[in-house]
Amino acid sequence: MSQAINQSSDTLSNVRFVEEKKMISKFFEEISLDTGMIVFGVSDTMKALEASAIKVIMLYDEIEITRYEIKNPATDQVKTWYLNPKQEEDPKYFKDQESGIDLEVIASEPLGDWLCVNYQHYGAKVELISDKTQEGFQFVKGFGGIGGTLRYHLDIDAVADYNDDNIGGDDFDADEDFI
Repeated sequence: MSQAINQSSDTLSNVRFVEEKKMISKFFEEISLDTGMIVFGVSDTMKALEASAIKVIMLYDEIEITRYEIKNPATDQVKTWYLNPKQEEDPKYFKDQESGIDLEVIASEPLGDWLCVNYQHYGAKVELISDKTQEGFQFVKGFGGIGGTLRYHLDIDAVADYNDDNIGGDDFDADEDFI
């Protein structure tokens, strides 16, 4: 019985890797065809999610990005930051540049955890990607471990009410920050 369970576990694991390879290969194909129906990187992916334009979010299962909600106590303005470990050390994300006042961290949570809880509010589906396949490794190294397919064409640069300055997560050296 134990042997049967172990063998079926290996088979199910292989099926998952085959599905992952297909999904990422389709993602790469969309890029090469320049269809405009994919996004990648923290900034563009989160913009598209906020616009409810993402059908499927592809997320590296060990992504090291933290989602912060930061409030300026003087203005009550709240910003959302997506920071890698290196960026978390930079005080510019936690201090108002004009007044020098310390900003209040309202919430902080690993991005993967936040997405796995909140994705359904945006009508999206989350697919976790490993770096165990060649395609998965390439997705993590080349695209920061996050991306998605869109339900409709979206001019990501025109997405309203979103300031690129709020997203720190795309300034990365994948070798250093994600693996």
